[in-house]
Amino acid sequence: MIDKRTKHSMEWRNRWPWQNGLLTNQTSVDKDLEQAIRDYIQWLISEGYALSTCASYNRMLNHFHLFITRKNIPWDKTFTLNTLKDFQKENNLKYVSVVRGVSRYLFQKERIQQPIEKKIQKLPQIYEQYLCSYANSGQVQPIQSVRSRRLLSAFNDYLEGSKINLSSIRIEQIDTFLSKLNAPLAPGTRRLYRSYLRGFLRYLHQERMILNRDLASLLVGPPLYAQAKPPKFLRPKELQRLFANIDLNSPRDLRSYAMLDLAYTLGLRPKEISLITLDDISFTKCEITLKDRKGHNPIKLPLPEHTIKIIAAYLVCVRAKSKQRSLFLSLKAPYGPISPGVVIYYIKMCMRKANLPSTAYWLRHTYAQNLLVGGASIFEIKEMMGHDRIESTKRYLHIHINLMRKVLFDETI
Repeated sequence: MIDKRTKHSMEWRNRWPWQNGLLTNQTSVDKDLEQAIRDYIQWLISEGYALSTCASYNRMLNHFHLFITRKNIPWDKTFTLNTLKDFQKENNLKYVSVVRGVSRYLFQKERIQQPIEKKIQKLPQIYEQYLCSYANSGQVQPIQSVRSRRLLSAFNDYLEGSKINLSSIRIEQIDTFLSKLNAPLAPGTRRLYRSYLRGFLRYLHQERMILNRDLASLLVGPPLYAQAKPPKFLRPKELQRLFANIDLNSPRDLRSYAMLDLAYTLGLRPKEISLITLDDISFTKCEITLKDRKGHNPIKLPLPEHTIKIIAAYLVCVRAKSKQRSLFLSLKAPYGPISPGVVIYYIKMCMRKANLPSTAYWLRHTYAQNLLVGGASIFEIKEMMGHDRIESTKRYLHIHINLMRKVLFDETI
């Protein structure tokens, strides 16, 4: 018995041009590419992609097919970076990612020698070693590695163009480089690039001992007075409104509720939430193991009963059946692990729904504040928060107004 969705998929595929014999007088490359596109679309359907998505991808790939036919490009040149660049000049940028997807699929099926990948400019060895160390330092997102490489590439070009030796560089020369690089950039981007360069300079001094002086401490920008303000957190009534506005009948909201609860109850970072696996949770012991924390500070934390229940509800009612061991998966095929950005987005959506102008990190601040109110020492809070330095913890804590009134004015709160 064929279910309704499968029947719909078969009917949709039968409406494609090649099924109706509309493509004639084909060369061997035409036929190979046609078959490749057909197999790729059928694979997408088998993986559970929406039919509207498959139809959109099919239209994009038809443009690519016509481009290859018109240019008379041979099969061994079809899925190359140069061909993709030529195709991109004539078509929309969004088409490029679909062609890359086909190339990865064909590579996995051993029908082409390699997928289409962007060429990465190799930097001198010391830069590559730092980037490798940076990527493995924990809690570093791929986009951060890409941006850091982009900055260091520009830095290396500057040093080579100015004939400056890396081991003898001075802070004045670094300031000159950043002033030229940052001139057209927004303040936030400038601050980001200073941070990336500061990390590289610290690595050269502390770990590789290439620099005799720690230039990272001298690399500062204009003061950001907004950061001097105490961190923002949610009050009890705001928390009640936040959780009360979540619709537990919606798969999306049920998953968001589980992420919200972990962020509030345990003070987890979005990155830590995205990295939780099924193996990290012990339902019998009611605890969770956080192995991939920032700064490599693994810890076991107790899970409250209500957190266990909401995670169980998500696993039973929402999480797709998958070989993936990540706790939180995407709601649509191919059901892969979610990114920290997805965690941030859905938590923020819940907060907007409750009319709270807050972010995911407000919950982490709230957690720290609750520990302070509960009588925990700053050193205990440091360990629970997963901070490397006590200074980081201090920035998270707001003045405990109630405790101050009790001590100074002998008020009963």
